[in-house]
Parts: sequence; structure tokens; C-alpha cells
Amino acid sequence: MPIKKFYFVLFLIWFGYLPPSLAQNSFLKDVVLKVDTAVYSRNQNTIYANGEPQLAFTYDNDDEIAEVNLYPVNMAAIYNLSLAASADYDLMDSVVNVNNQYFKVKVKFKNLTAAQFLNFTFSIQDTTTAPPRVEIQKLFPVTNTTVQFARNDTELYVGEEKIFELTTNNLKNIRLQTDWVKSDGLDYRLSESNGLLRLHVMPNALGARTLKLPLQTNKPSLNNYRKPQYLLPLLQKTFTVKASRLKFINIDKKEITADEVTRTKGVEVMIDNNWAINLQKTYRIEDQEQPGGVLIAELFTRNTVTNNRVLCWLRVYNFHRISEGYLYLKDGDQTKFITNFSITPKAAIKNIQVLHEGGDWTSNLTVNPGETINLRIEGEGLHKARFQFDDLTDITSDSSLRTETALIYKLKVPLNIKRKRIGIYNRAAITSYSLIVREYQRPRSFDFISINYGDQTRAVASLLDGPLFYDHVLKDVVFSFNPSIIDQEATLYGRQYLNLDVRVTNSRNELIDQRRIEDIVICPGENSPRYAFYGGKDCLLGDISLNNILGRKTYDLDEWSRLEITIRHDKDKYGDEGIVKKIDLVLRRRTKFDIDVSFPAGLLVKKQGEAGYGDLGGISMAMIAQMSFYHPEKIARYRPYKVGAGFLALNAFNFSSSPDVDRDIGAVIIGALYPTTRDTKLTFPLYLGGGYFISKKTDPWFYFLGPGIRVRF
Repeated sequence: MPIKKFYFVLFLIWFGYLPPSLAQNSFLKDVVLKVDTAVYSRNQNTIYANGEPQLAFTYDNDDEIAEVNLYPVNMAAIYNLSLAASADYDLMDSVVNVNNQYFKVKVKFKNLTAAQFLNFTFSIQDTTTAPPRVEIQKLFPVTNTTVQFARNDTELYVGEEKIFELTTNNLKNIRLQTDWVKSDGLDYRLSESNGLLRLHVMPNALGARTLKLPLQTNKPSLNNYRKPQYLLPLLQKTFTVKASRLKFINIDKKEITADEVTRTKGVEVMIDNNWAINLQKTYRIEDQEQPGGVLIAELFTRNTVTNNRVLCWLRVYNFHRISEGYLYLKDGDQTKFITNFSITPKAAIKNIQVLHEGGDWTSNLTVNPGETINLRIEGEGLHKARFQFDDLTDITSDSSLRTETALIYKLKVPLNIKRKRIGIYNRAAITSYSLIVREYQRPRSFDFISINYGDQTRAVASLLDGPLFYDHVLKDVVFSFNPSIIDQEATLYGRQYLNLDVRVTNSRNELIDQRRIEDIVICPGENSPRYAFYGGKDCLLGDISLNNILGRKTYDLDEWSRLEITIRHDKDKYGDEGIVKKIDLVLRRRTKFDIDVSFPAGLLVKKQGEAGYGDLGGISMAMIAQMSFYHPEKIARYRPYKVGAGFLALNAFNFSSSPDVDRDIGAVIIGALYPTTRDTKLTFPLYLGGGYFISKKTDPWFYFLGPGIRVRF
């Protein structure tokens, strides 16, 4: 690189701007982000932050909607371009090719103030068969945050805490300084209450005192040199500090923990020296100036030290907060001085609750690997506690609830956590509370179960509701399981507890056999990140064959028998959250062969060689070997026709001695039309066919058409 170009690049880096074309070999010549009415381009708005180029853009709301325009270097070389999903934004539509000029997509950001390492991940597929190229566009959100005093009250009194409301356009972006900070005559701290930013000021010296309040933000703004600026302009306020009616005595400790040691032996403190303070004397500290106040503490003065202070023993007996008012230092019942400090209980936990994603607060302290939880600790003196958790990642934001009586933590449970019990520590001391790690026990759809009742294996989840017809001998029904489907990557379901019910009926819906298999346990396969923790002797490793449990084997079932199989998750394990799948397997047949005896009556018989349409006969008898045909979409329902062959005794029941009666027996092929009603016992089918008279040697062929009588018992 020439020396002039090298210095030019250094100059651009110094001012926070480096064109991406100099920094990376990109498929995209520009990325344009449109937020509200502003437009931000990678070629013009890239800055250097954390040692890498990032596209800076300004936002006002945490859930800004932005349009992203992508301009490729060579539009024709890109076959497909997609934007990966992220927890930091929602895709509002898909990536669209705009007239082969550029690509565009719309996104909605989520909680920009809290987002870390924000970026767009693009997958670019060119026209070749090469694998897609992943290109990452780093984003650097900035916002302009302002903080101002909401009131002009500047009068303070020594030892009296005063709270001021600060107005800000983005409270979430302010880093709160919750501990007391000492400055020149004024101590201060910040707090948040009901969405308001509050400044607590405690004066301890007289006169005009200027408070210089440095504030920091979570997300920066950009200065004139396009550098990230996390410090807000210094907030200054001059107060007039007046003396109280009584001399205020400062105690070097603003907060004392009340316990057995401070009650009996006391705690060593130093106070301001004053000519009216006597050494080797015990002073009462009460909550009111008048006699008869509640004893809060006792102060025993020991001796003076070189910095014009007095070394004392302080024994505490009751609780007190600075915000509750002054404390009065008394010699007997006579008030000598005023002071103020907090006496708070030792940090103690009274209750712990867990909030799972999408759930409610619960006292059940079980957590699952890989999940993110909110943990609420309730008790007293918690503002002095520093809690740690075995192997958990603390991702608590600065705006989480932190008070003397309640703390809320946001914690991430590692997916590969090896502990079964997570200890909760307060400043390295174990507490009596702990979290229990429990493997996921969620019902998964039955895509991991397959059924084979013929020559093909089918996934149970893909089976449609309704009867499944099978046209052959049912050799067996086998259920097999694919454990590797249950847990995939970070989506865990855990062990699957199943029950299997089988009910076998015949064609008349009469119960033949009934069985139930309980406590079927399918454990996730080796691909699961929690595979080592699912082990157990109760895990089913093989298949389930119905012929191993049924008394009446499947290959011995008659036509139109039914196997009603119900697979469900164990209610004792999942309650009402389980899945139920019903399978209705029907042994279907297309045809049926039987011998039928019927009585055709009034047949119109046409004989070969005779003129005319023939004569009507009397009651005949037919014995036919016939084929019946089942409806292909209905269970055990015949079609209205039958075809067969057999013998017909013409006029078999005509006992007249008249020579005109023509009786004979013929071999026939006959078709019959039957009514489709199922409940009628007496029906009148219609017969059509032809045959051969056995006794006639000349013109033996004949044809017939006519009704008959059929009685069904």
C-alpha cells in the first residue's frame, strides 16, 4: 500500500470512519438502513467500535421499525439472499428482489437499549453450486439521552436526605449508581421508582455546595468526531445547605447491620468531635426529640483521634432508615445532637420464586437445562446481599428490581449443566435455598413413533384421522421408535412416557380382545445434549409387537375386524398437556364368495327358438354360488349387485297337474340387484341371467328377467 494511502486510512480510522470496501471483501457494495425519516448507509455511517467496523444508526424507541436495503456488487451473480432470524428483531416480511436492482426487507427491533452484539446475518447463494456465503453486518445503535432536574428547590438541611426527580427521555438507558457516593459536602445516590429517575442527596456541610453528577448510559450517542460517547453532559446543581436546629453529628457509617454482635458487643464508629461531647459516656439515641422516644441505639464515646473525630462503640436495638427522619442523641432525656443513619436487618431470604418463559411466578424451584428464568428473592436487608449461583450465567439488566426486600435476577441455565442441585450463595456463604435441575418432561408430537402393519412403515403423527383400510392378511402390527428425533439441538423434550390401548372387534362390532400397555418410556437418543442424564433401565430399546400381547393374533382375524389403537402421553406425568392419537385399522375385503338360495317369482323366461317375449313363471328356486362386492369406502357395506352361477329350478313350487306348467332345471349364470337397506329382513331382488335346460336336447338355451323373494334372518 502506498504511504499516502496508508496515512489516509489511518486518518479515517482515527475519526471513526472507514469505508467497508477497504475493510472487507463483501458481496454487498452497500447496506442502507431506513429508520423513521432517517437513512443510514454502510458506506457513509460506518464507525469503528470494539475494534471492528459497525453501521451506526440513531433510534428513539426500543422497538423501532426499519427497512433494510441491500445493494449487491453484482446483482446477476446472486441467486438467493436471505436474512437469518434473531432474538433481537422480528422479520416483518421476507427479502424481496426489487426489479433486479437491490433487495429489501423490513424488520422490527426488540429492546434496542438492552441488545448486545446486534447484527444482521445474511446468507447469500450465488448462481454456482458453491455453498451459501454468510455475511454479517454489525450494527451499532445510538440514541440521544437527556437528563434534567425537574424542580428548582435548592435548599437543604444538614443530615436530612432529600429526593429530587430527574426527567429523562430514556430511563432504561441510564446506568444507576445505587450506592452512596461521597462528594464535597454532599453525598448522593440514584434510584428508580415507578418509572421515575430519582436523585437522593444527603448534605453534611454548611454553605453553598455544588453537586456535580456524572451520568453514564448503556447505549451511547455520537460526538462531533463520530466517536461513541457514553458520558452524558455533567449535571450540576448548586444547593444552599443550612444548619438544623440542633447540631448535626456525622457518623462515618451510613448503614449498620443489626445482629447479635452489634446488639451486645456493638460496632466501632467515629463521629464528629464537638466541645459538648463528653468522653467515656453513654448517650441514648431515640427516634424523637421529646422524652419517651423509642430506644434505637446507644453510643459510648471512648476517645478522640487525630483527625478531630471521636472513636465510639455503637450498640443497636431497633431498625431505622434514613428516610424515616432524624435520630436524636440524648443525655438522659435532654437532646444534645441530631444524627441520621440506617439500621437494617441482616440479609435474610424468606421466599424464592421462579418465573419460566411464558409462565407465572411459582415457588417450585425446579429449572430445566438451556432455559432462561427470572428468579425473585424476597426477604430483608437484601440490598446488602451479593448473590451468586452455581454454574448459572447472570444476564440481569441494570433496570431489574433491586430493593431492600426484593431482588430479581435473570439467569441462563447452561444446556450442558452437570449439577442436579444449584447452590445459592450470599457473599460466598451458602444459603439454605437451592435450585433443582430437572430434565425437560414435555410431550412431543408422535413424529418419533412409526407403525408398520404391512409392507410400509408410517409415522404415527402423519396418519390422518379416520379408518385405515388394509386388504391383506394382517401378519402383525409393530410400533417402532426413533429416539434421535425427540431432542434436537437446543429444543429439548426429555423422556416420553406413553400408554398404549388396543381394542379388537369383529365385523359385528363385538369385542374380541382388549389390552393395555402402560409405562412405556422412550428416552432421547445420543444426539441429545442431555443424553447422559436420561439413562435408566426403564427406557424401551426395541419395538412393540401387538401379536406379543394379544390373545387373538392379528393374522387370525376375520374380514372387517377392527383394531382400535390409542396412543397417549401418561396423564400422571403430563397432566392434561399430553397428546392423544387414535388409529382405527380395518381389515377390508373387496369381494365375498358364498352360496345363496333364493326364490325367484314371476320370472319372464325367453326360450331359444320360441317367438315372443316368453311367459311369466311361478315361484322358482335358485341355488347360486355367487360373488358379493364390498363398497371400497364404507365398512362392511355391500354394493347393490351380485354375480354368480348355479342351478335354477323353474316353477319348482308350482304343484299344478296342468300339462301347460313347464317345469325344468337349468344351469344358469345370474346377476342380481339387491336393495341397499341393511335393516329390512324381507327384500325383493331383481334377477337377470341366462342358462341351459338340462333336460332339453333341442333349443336348451333360455334367458330370464324377474323379481325374487329374499328373507334375511
